[in-house]
Amino acid sequence: MLTDRQLLILEAIIRDYTEIGQPIGSKALQEQLPIHVSSATIRNEMAVLEHQGYITKEHSSSGRVPSLKGYRYYVDNIVKPAKLDKQSLKSIRNSFGNEFLKVDEIVATSAKILSDLTSYTAIMLKPDSTDLRLEGFRMVPIGHQQVMVILVASDGTVESQIFNIPPEISGDELEAVMRLINDQVVGLPLNQVITKLHATLPLLTRYLQQPAGFLDVFGNVLDKAVKEQVYVSGRMNLLNFAHDNNVEQLKSLYSLVNQVPNISNLVDNDKGISVRFGDELTNKLLLDYSLVSATYDDGHNGQGLIAILGPTNMPYAKMIGLLGAFRKELTARLIDYYQNFDNFN
Repeated sequence: MLTDRQLLILEAIIRDYTEIGQPIGSKALQEQLPIHVSSATIRNEMAVLEHQGYITKEHSSSGRVPSLKGYRYYVDNIVKPAKLDKQSLKSIRNSFGNEFLKVDEIVATSAKILSDLTSYTAIMLKPDSTDLRLEGFRMVPIGHQQVMVILVASDGTVESQIFNIPPEISGDELEAVMRLINDQVVGLPLNQVITKLHATLPLLTRYLQQPAGFLDVFGNVLDKAVKEQVYVSGRMNLLNFAHDNNVEQLKSLYSLVNQVPNISNLVDNDKGISVRFGDELTNKLLLDYSLVSATYDDGHNGQGLIAILGPTNMPYAKMIGLLGAFRKELTARLIDYYQNFDNFN
């Protein structure tokens, strides 16, 4: 356990290092600590903190910088979320004041807002879509023996794909297929639709000689509607905090946040707000980075996740406070969207 004085010193070192990015010495600490203590005493306490692994020397300077252990202790035991300033809160609310046609637009806009507010890389994961229902199904002829299969989910998501049909299928037969599918699956959860359609294969063969091919297309469109969707904004911001100018390493870093599977592996779905950094991120490219994430609830499909990826010496109190306020505004906007969507339908 750290003493109260050691806690004050560790907190001050982290706060100062966040602001100036330089090792912090005993004289600077003496001038700002809320208690009167000599430089010699501060140096002794810094030596204890260094011995315990909470701070470290970067080079021969007498100043100290926080270690990953120090950051972890600070985040777990000391930090208090800062209250979001009025201007930032106003900026968030104004950005959410637009009319959105679907959830994807709200989530994508959220990523941009968060990136603009922090100058970090912002990551947004849509809520789990397992409870989404199929609200509508259409097949629109587009010529050259092709139709466009269109699905509408209960959250307003619209997905489509072009399907080739044999020349012997008439317009009346397509209408019959569309009526049959609407009767059988509209209103069902998306994850039950394909199973139900497979059960109707004997009926579909009345109109389609190869219904399995059609079901494959239908399944592809469903997969697009229900898969976990990730939105990233401010990818280039990540490069601003790279300590190494190695071109190949910078390319790898950019590639890391430019591919959805990589991003999905970075974040987790712990409830509340979590902070991970260094080797906790399981990717050696991110040893000097930190990920602050928070879950949010859309009031309809469950929990999604928002996160900011930035330098380890980010201002955690400010970022945690920002995410806390941001997810409240996002949740309110999503609940409002679904209420309007349900009323409209």
